Amino acid sequence: MKGKFSNDKNLLKQLKKGNTKAYSFLADLYYTKLCGYASNLARDDFKSEDIVQNVFVRIWQQREDLNPKISIKNYLYRSVYNEFIDQYRKEMAISTLEKKYIEGVDALVEIEDDKEDKRILSLIEQEIEQLPAKCKETFVLSKKEGLTYVEIAEYQNVSVNTVEKQMVKAFSILRKKVKEKIVSFLFFLFNKELKS
Repeated sequence: MKGKFSNDKNLLKQLKKGNTKAYSFLADLYYTKLCGYASNLARDDFKSEDIVQNVFVRIWQQREDLNPKISIKNYLYRSVYNEFIDQYRKEMAISTLEKKYIEGVDALVEIEDDKEDKRILSLIEQEIEQLPAKCKETFVLSKKEGLTYVEIAEYQNVSVNTVEKQMVKAFSILRKKVKEKIVSFLFFLFNKELKS
């Protein structure tokens, strides 16, 4: 069988055709090596296996789009590195987001301690939670995390135009739900200016 997949060109050709033996050969040849590489990056054996498994799943799912002229070894190592970076960014964004969110709410509660402001804050938070999933994620990354539209687009693997549309949609929904008085409160909470 090794002769059939003796070079990258033959191996990639068989992968593109959906040959499961070629896929198994590729996994047998590189899985352990890639886990070692990922482990050096992530410093976590479980996480490194997740990274490598994600790469292999993606290769199979996108096999028809593989460029037959690539070096499969270089492609795999680059894919593992990119997957590690994606996971790292997500983890950092979530932990930073949680920290900023808690700091923002704490500061707000210290400054504005009356019942009406707490009621408004609660209403806003409820409405943010009700946003459609992608819309909510985009809004939170922008207004709570402070990421630029370019950074959000890179993080979500979408275009900047898509991010802008999600933000317009989020503000449109929030305007309707919480009225103008409360929308102005959003900017105090998130320390941002509304872009029309």
